[in-house]
Amino acid sequence: MDTDSGNGNRTPAQPRFPAQPRFPAQDRFAAGAQYIGGRLRPGTSGCRQAVVDPATGETVYDYELAGPADVDAAVAAAKDAFPGWSGATPGERSDALHRLAEVLAERAEEFAQAESLQCGKPVKLSREFDVPGTVDNTAFFAGAARHLEGRSAGEYSGDHTSYVRREPIGVVGSIAPWNYPLQMAAWKILPAIAAGNTIVLKPAETTPLTSLLFAEAAKEAGIPDGVVNIVSGAGKDAGEHLVGHPDVVMTSFTGSTGVGKRVAEIATRTVKRIHLELGGKAPFVVFDDADLEAAVHGAVAASLINSGQDCTAATRAYVQRPLYEAFVEQTAALMETVRIGDPFSEDTDLGPLISHTHRDRVAGFVERARAYARIVTGGDAPKNDGAYYRPTLIADAPQDSEVVQAEIFGPVLVVLPFDTDDEGIALANDTPYGLAASAWSRDVYRTGRATREIKAGCVWINDHIPIISEMPHGGYKASGCGKDMSAYSFEEYTQVKHVMYDNTAVARKDWHRTIFGDR
Repeated sequence: MDTDSGNGNRTPAQPRFPAQPRFPAQDRFAAGAQYIGGRLRPGTSGCRQAVVDPATGETVYDYELAGPADVDAAVAAAKDAFPGWSGATPGERSDALHRLAEVLAERAEEFAQAESLQCGKPVKLSREFDVPGTVDNTAFFAGAARHLEGRSAGEYSGDHTSYVRREPIGVVGSIAPWNYPLQMAAWKILPAIAAGNTIVLKPAETTPLTSLLFAEAAKEAGIPDGVVNIVSGAGKDAGEHLVGHPDVVMTSFTGSTGVGKRVAEIATRTVKRIHLELGGKAPFVVFDDADLEAAVHGAVAASLINSGQDCTAATRAYVQRPLYEAFVEQTAALMETVRIGDPFSEDTDLGPLISHTHRDRVAGFVERARAYARIVTGGDAPKNDGAYYRPTLIADAPQDSEVVQAEIFGPVLVVLPFDTDDEGIALANDTPYGLAASAWSRDVYRTGRATREIKAGCVWINDHIPIISEMPHGGYKASGCGKDMSAYSFEEYTQVKHVMYDNTAVARKDWHRTIFGDR
């Protein structure tokens, strides 16, 4: 593999990736990629879909896509399962989710192999981030299932006792993206079923493998058939039919802002509840008193995680003028040490992008930026069969330029200088997005101001990327509405009902006279 760094430095070519065992997708899901009512079955669309290993270009699984009939069958299975599952006690649902966490932990390597195979992400990321994060999410919701509480009783009117019930809403139809297929499946499925709902999930048709494994693990854990269903189909056919289905009462979508608008348009036709986790363009604000080494390491890690295919990834570094040149120089140098290679090698830091088409899209942003900005390092693709793109640092781009304003979704970090604190925070807020951000400083007052004034659903201080199951994830502005993870996610998946009891036993109440008769 040619490892030209893109800045004139070259290292000797490396051999092609050695043959290694991969997750046996074609054998594992020979019965089909639709999981409906507790069993695998083929799709009925008449169209086939390849799952391609983006590191090699090899087809690792080929299946028939879901069509509207498959969506109908999955929704019917979820609807049939709803009375029993919603009627289970919180303790019973909690026990089932605890068992699911155990199953996922026991099968962790299988999940990691499948995730890296279909996404191209380094297996160390799958093993140490995606899979353990999913296990932890499952354990969290197992506990949270027992704490679905409303406000305690009170006599707010004086004559009545009021309390609030939280009830499951019914069949949820969710759509998950291709960048974190396992974690996004869990983020959709877990709060929905912990609250007593049933679900039909449509994963991205290019990355269905770990969603199918998750559904099978749910069955192994004793979760009843029909509670978790998977339809692997295209967005135009299966996705839009699911969102518009009259028996689906809520849709949760994670993906681009453009597609999110389409999902909202379809969902509102039948007055569905909508949860949208959309695009991001996270700012990374470095004040002049920051620990420069920490900021540089944080920027490289946060911009390159999952090959930059992360809606919370650091994409815009704003660095106060005294640190700007040193930050650019040191970040570029550290990026050049990142090892590109076979995702299944323990030494690989950066895997391919999801497809050659997406790699070319990312490259297009960088090529157009050459006309108005400085490509400090990277800016090209290694010469191999995979969909790889080198870590890329762009400096001196105008604030209104494409690479600053648009979501690139690749291993590209843009660095811009700022002078005053006011300017730095204003620039951080100057995109349509508001999903995540970070601020870097040793000054508690500066960081406190950043947490208050940066408009994003998550603001990290002196770090960027870590997430935890107990805390919510969701955005401001064009980054969507609603929350994943945490107990706050139950706001999306439960119906709040006010129950009010009369305490007076009086037949002729005083307020009746406002409607008929006299006092």
